[in-house]
Amino acid sequence: MAKCIKRMATAVGVATGLTLGLWAGTKVMKETKVRDIKPYFKQRSPYIFAHRGGMGLAPEHTRIAFDKASEFNVEGFEIDIRLTKDEEIVVFHDAYVDRTSNGAGKVSNLTLDDLKELDFGYHFTDVEGNHPYRGHDKAKIVTLRELIEEYPGTLINIDIKDDPESYAGSLVPSLLYRLITELGAEDRVLITSFHDAQIKQFNLYAEDSVALGAGVDQVSRAFFMHRAGFGHMYEPAADTFQIPTEYNGIRLDTSRFIGFLTSLNIAVGYWNINKMDKIDELIQKGAHTIVTDYPDISYHLLKDRY
Repeated sequence: MAKCIKRMATAVGVATGLTLGLWAGTKVMKETKVRDIKPYFKQRSPYIFAHRGGMGLAPEHTRIAFDKASEFNVEGFEIDIRLTKDEEIVVFHDAYVDRTSNGAGKVSNLTLDDLKELDFGYHFTDVEGNHPYRGHDKAKIVTLRELIEEYPGTLINIDIKDDPESYAGSLVPSLLYRLITELGAEDRVLITSFHDAQIKQFNLYAEDSVALGAGVDQVSRAFFMHRAGFGHMYEPAADTFQIPTEYNGIRLDTSRFIGFLTSLNIAVGYWNINKMDKIDELIQKGAHTIVTDYPDISYHLLKDRY
């Protein structure tokens, strides 16, 4: 037994030595790479982004929501996009319209004219359970073109929702890049997606001229390399991480992780943060962007404490 314990201790010691040697070697040989800061991120932080336009205050992704959020001086809108049957890019989250409108069907099977007939304020309820925006003329579908043109002073965080394996998803990156360049909005938009492939495909056209977010795979890689002590080996391919405060019980909002990403010029953003104390805590830790359903809460926090 004693010999076994001794052999195990020796093996652990050797493994530890090899790991330390590998770490030291990479530390000497590997030069840490940082991102150049895009114009999108050169305004004063923290950035407050209204999630889907501020879906806690008004029907998500409608002009009502974007107008209300603008009243609270948000820096930007966090939005999602989908492609219609006639290949128009609309500001919308779900694959189907059923949850948020009085209609039914898949966005990719409907034309823009079909979508314009629907009431996207139909299901929204206020704190008293009323439906104050049913039939409202601003509770209509919004195209990405309209959003960019109608809110010229606002940054836009665009999340590509269509799966890259779908027909709509295969078209979105090129159509999106074409629209952005046509409108001269390269410095006003950030492109992200849960699908890393969509970000990569978009960047084949953009060639790093537009700010990029990180997909799930890239966030996971950065986190575990940092946790294992090999953060200096991580090569960032995104300008920002838009992440939850925790995932499967793993804290993603520690000061160390925020500091690590910030040192690489990666702006750290968190969603969806709807409590004033948590917003304040994240800002104190160094978070660059807060995405919230309630831009009124963040407005009063920044006004009163900052």
